[in-house]
Amino acid sequence: MSTIRFELARIVISEINNQQVIYLREVGGSREFPIVVGIFEATSIDRRVKQSSTPRPLTHDLIINLVELFGGQIQDVYIHTLEGETYFASLRISTSNEIKELDIRPSDAVAIAVSCQPHLPIMIEERVIERVVKQV
Repeated sequence: MSTIRFELARIVISEINNQQVIYLREVGGSREFPIVVGIFEATSIDRRVKQSSTPRPLTHDLIINLVELFGGQIQDVYIHTLEGETYFASLRISTSNEIKELDIRPSDAVAIAVSCQPHLPIMIEERVIERVVKQV
């Protein structure tokens, strides 16, 4: 299985539409594709990109803090499957002796990726990219 590194390219937030869109772009390449996300996920990602501070930790901060508290480190975001119009992703967490995968919505995974400094890699299976590029 071949994976390609992507990064967040842009966020489109619409006040009149229930579906928001994030665009991921291939690092060092030209491929780009959209993922439809909810308004809360889009605004959370947007806040992180703009480095807006919050008085209390957000859910994505909590996840990062829990992983670190228990001795792990988030290695990357891994988008591995596309079924219909639904993407499936994992957080890959390295511990002292292994890498564990935690199922997560891609929108939450991207929010975590951009919450970390430096931003986490967003790795996508080539077969998912090929399906998306055909659909765009």
